[in-house]
Amino acid sequence: MGGAEGTRGPPELRFSALLGCLTQQVGRFIDTRQTTKVKYALGDCYLSAFAMFYLQDPSLLEFQRRFQDTLQTNNLRTVFGVQSIPVDSQLRQLIDSHDHAPLRAAFLPVFQRLTDTGMLTAFQFTPDRFLLTLDGSQYFGSSRLQCPRCLVKEHKDGRREYSHQILQATVVHPDRRQVVPLTPEFISNEGGWQKQDCEINAAKRLITRLRAEYPQPPFIIVGDGLYSKQPFIQLLGQGEQALHFILVAKPADHKDLFANIEGLRRGKLLEGKTIVDAKGRRHVYEWVREVALNASPNSPMVNFLHYWLINKDGKVGYHNSWITDLPLNQDTVPWVTRGGRARWKIENESFNTLKNQGYHLEHNFGHGRQFLSEALFLLNLLAFFFHQIFELVDELYQQARAGFSARREFWNAVRNAFRMFLFVDWDQVLQRINSPPLPPFPSDIPSL
Repeated sequence: MGGAEGTRGPPELRFSALLGCLTQQVGRFIDTRQTTKVKYALGDCYLSAFAMFYLQDPSLLEFQRRFQDTLQTNNLRTVFGVQSIPVDSQLRQLIDSHDHAPLRAAFLPVFQRLTDTGMLTAFQFTPDRFLLTLDGSQYFGSSRLQCPRCLVKEHKDGRREYSHQILQATVVHPDRRQVVPLTPEFISNEGGWQKQDCEINAAKRLITRLRAEYPQPPFIIVGDGLYSKQPFIQLLGQGEQALHFILVAKPADHKDLFANIEGLRRGKLLEGKTIVDAKGRRHVYEWVREVALNASPNSPMVNFLHYWLINKDGKVGYHNSWITDLPLNQDTVPWVTRGGRARWKIENESFNTLKNQGYHLEHNFGHGRQFLSEALFLLNLLAFFFHQIFELVDELYQQARAGFSARREFWNAVRNAFRMFLFVDWDQVLQRINSPPLPPFPSDIPSL
């Protein structure tokens, strides 16, 4: 019947408990409709949409309605707690007309459960810090569909392109495939198209929110060259809740800094270290402490790190440079480099999975006029968050998932099971995947 009780992870991180977190937040939506005109509960709309993303099945509701018509019950009720399955048009209309703030609030208690149960320690990069990568991504684009929250790009020929973008903050570890997404920050126009939002402004809002949500934010901020500018670095260092950082620094963006570095190199004032690994590759490090970021009189002082990975054939396999406030010395430069290189994980393990491995991040599930597009994105990301937790802690889920070479194949099997059988809960779904029913043996088949 699945893994032993002790290998299922903490009870607080089981499916029913996490779904309870989401259900509690969904219960905070204020339904403004007249009670006599309510056919489908608002909470059922959000939980139905979440189930669709959780199972990666846009036709899920249609299949479950057939169960309900025939058997007066369905898997959405038994597994996800949906009392009445809404029709698609009303689901989208209701979600579009309600501010998605309660969905945004669902990420923090789930993250807190990872912390309280000790499961988040698997992501510790230092004894008291976690790598938090920042990166922006577009999840909707159209030349036709639009809403007041869309970003707008105007072309010289008069064409307009409309898009929705987010800034995602994700806890990563260089040695872990799983990632932990925090509440995203939407890059959207609140007051019309005259004042365009941008990724760096969203990042400033996100940092402010981190300080409000965490008494002592335990993060090392990792980002690309967009963030290695004076205003953002000064924001990270403000007050008693300073945030450490490892940020990409490129010569084109930091001409004064790199001119200074070149002068220090000619004067042989840079420190260096080379490590040859078991594959014969050379890891070359070059660094300096306390160098001015730019030529401004009030420039912040940063530590600078240069890194080359040189393959056995002498060709450069990887090259990058960062600025950081972390200490740099002979012992620390390899792990600071690992922290800087972990930035790729938000692309490979997060955005790539969401876009190309079943979550269909860029698919237009519904745009709406107010909150629909953003609310559906949040529900999709929460489904991904739940899956990441189960990959981390739940052996029954891991066992079921290990039976399939690709993520898509696993969820295809789950969806097929949902369409054919009724289940009492999510654990029974996993048990069915792990132990599918056997066909009758020849001796059990009646003779003709």
